[in-house]
Amino acid sequence: MFDINDLFSGGKQLAGLDIGSSCIKLAEIQDSPKGRILSLFSEAPLVKGVIVDGAVVEPEALTATIKALYKQSGCKRKKVVTSISGHAVIVKKAAFAQMDEEELRALIHDEAGKYLPFDDMSEVDYDFQILGENPYNPSQMEVLIVAAKKEIIEGYTDAIQAAGLIPVIMDVDSFALETMYEENYEFEENDVVVLINIGASITNLNVVKGGVSIFTRDFTLGGNSVTEALAANLGVSFEEAEEAKIKGTGDGEQARKAFREGLITYADPVCSEIERSVDYFRSTFGAETISKILVSGGGALIPDLVADLGRRLGIETEIINPFKKIQLDKKVLGPESAGSIGPIAAVGVGLALRKIGDK
Repeated sequence: MFDINDLFSGGKQLAGLDIGSSCIKLAEIQDSPKGRILSLFSEAPLVKGVIVDGAVVEPEALTATIKALYKQSGCKRKKVVTSISGHAVIVKKAAFAQMDEEELRALIHDEAGKYLPFDDMSEVDYDFQILGENPYNPSQMEVLIVAAKKEIIEGYTDAIQAAGLIPVIMDVDSFALETMYEENYEFEENDVVVLINIGASITNLNVVKGGVSIFTRDFTLGGNSVTEALAANLGVSFEEAEEAKIKGTGDGEQARKAFREGLITYADPVCSEIERSVDYFRSTFGAETISKILVSGGGALIPDLVADLGRRLGIETEIINPFKKIQLDKKVLGPESAGSIGPIAAVGVGLALRKIGDK
């Protein structure tokens, strides 16, 4: 979680700007005496190719879309928090001898090659968070390190600034999801939950224990790969296949059932990669038992995908609800649409919950 100048640092309330490869989402959370309220949510499609592998390829197009989104939403907050994911960011947990933050920052900078796959740290922005004492060695502490090349971060911040906004925090999609989870769900210290965000081109996986991340992984498969397979099979355009993917197709229940079953076949590469990631976690953290899987992102809305994941993994699996404890302003989002919007809004809600100076 990067502050633009001092990563992990988070003016008070900010707008959450979730920039995906196919869509941009904008969210505002308002604190009130009755709790937190979603006071604004809006989204706008992003032309394919503007964001590729987590990097901004067409900054002018991104700026234009952000401007249009702000205009249609009426958002007044100029300070924003956004996020990156995929190959654009490196997340690593490491053990260090007990020391203060200033000493740790200097050590990571001087010995970066031991912890991060970068040769020249002058080209990298990084931050860290001390998670606490190593449970197996009290003389050591566990530290989460997050790093990204400056050119990747600048691609986003330059486009946002060109839209007349002030980017204050650069978060990570997986951790934004974690923030949303902590706000909305009850959990015990030893509860292990897998948070999965299936975006258009990237899937994020974050395993949290007691609300703290213990394992993360991103891979470049998502909803677009399902749409492309469906388009090829039906002989239709990508746009037509995208619409069919969510709505289903065919007349009659039998036809719709057959379509859903076929769709799960097209989603198999994504589900298989999630299954491999969870199996790797299980083999690496053998003592940890996963109690639940929560799925977000547009991919969570693919018919039967969440149920298929639950059957594959043998774990209770459900679509995430970012409005479990956050109230909805009825003028912004009615209860009837919260179920379909929730999975798409999850990362944006997590971003909007961030404040300058938090962790």
